[in-house]
Amino acid sequence: MDCVECAEGKRQLGKQCGRCRQGEKMAAGGGLAGLLPAQTQLEYALLDALTPQEKDNLVYQHVSKVDSWGQDLKVPDFGEDLEWLNTEGPISLYKDLGGKVVVLDFFTYCCINCIHLLPDLHALERNYSDKDGLLVVGVHSAKFPNEKVLENIKSAILRYNITHPVVNDADVTLWHELEVSCWPTVVILGPRGNMLFSLVGEGHKDKLFLFTSIALKFYKEKGQIKDNKIGLKLYRDSLPPSPLLFPGKVTVDSSGDRLVIADTGHHRILVVKKNGQIQHTIGGPNSGRKDGRFSEAAFSSPQGVAIKNNIIYVADTENHLIRKIDLDLEMVSTVAGIGIQGLDKEGGAKGEEQPISSPWDVIFGSSVSGTHEDDVLWIAMAGTHQIWALMLESGKLPRGSDLKRGTCLRFAGSGNEENRNNAYPHKAGFAQPSGLSLASEEPWNCLFVADSESSTVRTISLKDGAVKHLVGGERDPLNLFAFGDVDEAGINAKLQHPLGVTWDKKRKLLYVADSYNHKIKIVDPKMKNCATLAGTGEASNIVGSSFTRSTFNEPGGLCVEENGGLLYVADTNNHQIKVLDLETKTVFMLPILNTEMYDVVDHPFVQKNKMASIPKLPKSAPNIQLPSLTVTCGQTLQFLLRLTLPADTKLTEEAPSSWFLTAEGNEWLFQEQNPSGRIEDISHQPLIALQLPSSCLSSEAVLSIKVCLYYCSKGRSNACMMKGISFNQPLQITNTHQDSTAQIELTYAF
Repeated sequence: MDCVECAEGKRQLGKQCGRCRQGEKMAAGGGLAGLLPAQTQLEYALLDALTPQEKDNLVYQHVSKVDSWGQDLKVPDFGEDLEWLNTEGPISLYKDLGGKVVVLDFFTYCCINCIHLLPDLHALERNYSDKDGLLVVGVHSAKFPNEKVLENIKSAILRYNITHPVVNDADVTLWHELEVSCWPTVVILGPRGNMLFSLVGEGHKDKLFLFTSIALKFYKEKGQIKDNKIGLKLYRDSLPPSPLLFPGKVTVDSSGDRLVIADTGHHRILVVKKNGQIQHTIGGPNSGRKDGRFSEAAFSSPQGVAIKNNIIYVADTENHLIRKIDLDLEMVSTVAGIGIQGLDKEGGAKGEEQPISSPWDVIFGSSVSGTHEDDVLWIAMAGTHQIWALMLESGKLPRGSDLKRGTCLRFAGSGNEENRNNAYPHKAGFAQPSGLSLASEEPWNCLFVADSESSTVRTISLKDGAVKHLVGGERDPLNLFAFGDVDEAGINAKLQHPLGVTWDKKRKLLYVADSYNHKIKIVDPKMKNCATLAGTGEASNIVGSSFTRSTFNEPGGLCVEENGGLLYVADTNNHQIKVLDLETKTVFMLPILNTEMYDVVDHPFVQKNKMASIPKLPKSAPNIQLPSLTVTCGQTLQFLLRLTLPADTKLTEEAPSSWFLTAEGNEWLFQEQNPSGRIEDISHQPLIALQLPSSCLSSEAVLSIKVCLYYCSKGRSNACMMKGISFNQPLQITNTHQDSTAQIELTYAF
């Protein structure tokens, strides 16, 4: 989210972006300015150095000079009231990290440049550990109010596999103290908490390694480095497995029968039926970069997906690639990108030879003069703040010349991170565009762009390429801080970091994933009105009976069926796909069926045991407390299910509706019995029998009878739902003789 100068490591006087200027308004007092003269001298000297040894010597001399100053440039200690992640408790810079070279990474989790820096930090941590005297500490300094919330930062460190300590500096106290002005900024400290270097923006991997290695060498020679371990406790290790992990985007094919889900946290693509039954699993669970058959292909945090017939295109975001999936051949190939982050902001090479940067979404479109429908793949290129095109056939773009098949090039956006509209697409400016949709019909004939860092939705004409404002933001193109949650029209409407858009052809309306407001908004492009469709604004996971009672947590993508019946939402931080029935105004969760379970982040693929593979009940599932029952050892309990589905619905044949028993702390109740079973037919519900052991280990226990049902409506929408219920049966176990069999009826109407 830095300016282009910051992102390329160029601090140019008088030419700073909106983020840097806004950041300086936030900053006050002394700090990094005291380091600037010495480091500027070093930077100029490094430009003239010809050999690695010369560079090492120059950096060593710099450290020696800064270390010899009469007074250290010290960093204030972390506040005692700050919240920490990935640690066993709060960390003190001077009590706990004395004797370490500390790398402070000032970041905010929405920032694409901050995301680009993470692989460099991961590589540094692979080279040096706390035993070597080095520790990286993430200082989360939020831009958006939503980013100050600890739970949201937790989700971000999982998404980006951050394993070093992170402190939530929600009030940007340390940012102020040090006069930090851009995201990301890295500050390297010596073992006394003394500032040695700073690096602004991304793209400084060589300097990061050079500066830290020389600092470690210098202070080891002085005997000031300590090799003590720092107590780490990774947040990811405390989480249960999940069928989906941070799904970023979802799309539906033209028939409405198949969905494609970017299961971003599991680094895979799922093709599922509309009832949630998995047809194809491609890639995962670990991050990687490999073409080939589905079983061997690998992705890295894929986001946008587009499907036509049996071909899927994928924005393979952290691999900086566009991938093609052929469902007939069951093969994955690369069609754009070279696998490393590109800095080119023009393009024009053949796709597989063209470097690209963090593609976030893709959508099919048609060229101006092409003879094929859907012969262009539009790309939201978040890393360079532009919209690109990949020519799937030869053709011509608006205001462009004839292009050969396979050409990949910039279509709109200067590359400067701005909220700038312009009649000439190359002069317009975007700020981390993250979602695309297309309205090909008149009078629209445009691309819709969710421009996340400007908190706007913009349009790009497919006639002449003109970039125009639709809703959100403000008129100053350099102010990227005009965000909020206001349902109004045009510039008066306010969004907060929207990540997705989808066009409802039937109703002529645009749906927006207003991610940091945890809402789905609806926009009428004719009147420019923007209003809340679903969500309360609370980041939680309630599947309510209505749109206004249901909640989301940073929804990242969405798509609507061509017939306008169902709206699918990638509810990213809830690890779910939610389904909004636009006719009945109800919300339900899409079950993901017959999938292997994954560990949380980049853990080996594991098959869980039989009980763990049974679907979890939704949080909204009723929990019914039954009257206490007196039983005796050896007695048989029979539970008669009497469950009623809503009218005009039926159990889904392909889905494993089931019952299962649990008794937390009293599993001895089951002995060798199988405490689970299938429900094949709602009109012939099973009798669940449990014989208590002849020798009982406790005088009381609570037995839970849980039921998970998958059912679909018989109507036009054929919407499928997952519902659950839990009956809790307290047992008082005595030696008093009881009847050999006790029957308990379990009744509930969904």
